[in-house]
Amino acid sequence: MCSDTRYRFTRYGFKRSARLLKTDDFSSVFSLRASVGNDYFQILGKPNQTAEARLGLVVGKKTDKRAVGRNYIKRTIRETFRLNATQLAGLDIVVRSRKAFTRQEGAAARAALLTLFKKIRSCRALSSHL
Repeated sequence: MCSDTRYRFTRYGFKRSARLLKTDDFSSVFSLRASVGNDYFQILGKPNQTAEARLGLVVGKKTDKRAVGRNYIKRTIRETFRLNATQLAGLDIVVRSRKAFTRQEGAAARAALLTLFKKIRSCRALSSHL
């Protein structure tokens, strides 16, 4: 192998700019009340003034007692959001989990989340605030 061969790795991180971090950011999304939901998740949305989507997560102990389960739910939501963030550009989104799911149910939960992403994008309450 040549010593001058360089490897390029693509980073698939979840950037800090793509997260809702402050209490005020979460509060503003909760106050707008543009919401869609299903058995697994509730999604609240609000238009933001940027070109990229931002995500906030609410996964409480009522959803799953064990931290391992809650962390799996959060990883699944983040990855699904990361792969579909271009469709949600210009929105602040808070995903609240309603029901725990395991790896066996992960595909169904991801499909349910994608359906909600499509619904929140076309929500009338959001379009009146754009």
